[in-house]
Amino acid sequence: MKSRVVVAGHALHPMLIVFPLGLLATSVVWDVCALATHAPRWALISFWTIVAGVVGALLAAVPGFVDWLGIPRGTRARRLGTYHLVINLAVVALFIVSLAGRWATPGGYEAAGAGCMIVGWIGVALAVVSSWLGGELVETLGVSVREGANPDAPSSLSSRSHGVPAHRGV
Repeated sequence: MKSRVVVAGHALHPMLIVFPLGLLATSVVWDVCALATHAPRWALISFWTIVAGVVGALLAAVPGFVDWLGIPRGTRARRLGTYHLVINLAVVALFIVSLAGRWATPGGYEAAGAGCMIVGWIGVALAVVSSWLGGELVETLGVSVREGANPDAPSSLSSRSHGVPAHRGV
């Protein structure tokens, strides 16, 4: 099943997700710099990096959602896509909470402490899980890549996906 949202012959969602993933993950680096140096500029950079990452995530979500609607119901791909969608919404929500905490901190976002930062760090950890699910959808199941994709193919972690016979029920 090919992507429903295509630009120049390629699915748009995978093109867009690199920006929010990179921005949100990089915000952790700036947070660590802020904690290590106590220099407010790193907190400021982290704040605006998160803003850009959240905006990018919301933009990437639109074609992702349209593609998810095209996955046949009752398939492994639809289940994984649902987990991917829900986890990504949780990631965005965690970063919005982090932003709100930073904004509401007396002294401004430059004074935000580790508490506001940790919420975003949990978001990055969840984004890693969701990224693996997205990779499973594309690489193993062929969602948004090829017509005739198998939306019920076994997991890339199972022995069936590596040419090794598996036990029934796996």
